[in-house]
Amino acid sequence: GVEELALLEKLLGLPKGNKYGVQGERKVPVLQTNNGPGLTGLMTIAAHLVKQAKKDQLLGNTAEEKAVVQQWLEYRVTRVDGGSNKEDTRIILKDLNMHLEDKVYLAGNTFTLADILMYYGLHHVMVDLTVQEKEKYLNVSRWFNHIQHYPGVRQHLSNVIFMKNRLYTNAH
Repeated sequence: GVEELALLEKLLGLPKGNKYGVQGERKVPVLQTNNGPGLTGLMTIAAHLVKQAKKDQLLGNTAEEKAVVQQWLEYRVTRVDGGSNKEDTRIILKDLNMHLEDKVYLAGNTFTLADILMYYGLHHVMVDLTVQEKEKYLNVSRWFNHIQHYPGVRQHLSNVIFMKNRLYTNAH
């Protein structure tokens, strides 16, 4: 969580200097603010950073988009971060694969905070997938590859390689 917030800060072009801590067994991120109580939770802090950077469009433009972004951020915290075994991971990839069937980004046609944080949350999963698994979750692979090449997102994280199968071309 804390590492991701540092990546997000850099992506948003915010000056370093935020002080993060973690709370409890689940290592929930906490941001110490100068005025008042600290902010707790990945989503809360991430949304705060986006507003600080004056990049509110990352939270969605319409009411519906905002709700969809929020939904995926919650999914990220409850399902992706809560998922611990292979079966959980398989269900998450299946859900995402279906959702991304007709979409470029998680919230439709716009790049949002949901894409950024889902990318960071799934990076360790995607790194470990076999070529066959990546092909099985083609929509997730397409989306992930697109996000990792989005300017500023990947930073120092390893580039996940997606093999293009030359047997199937688009020529019919």
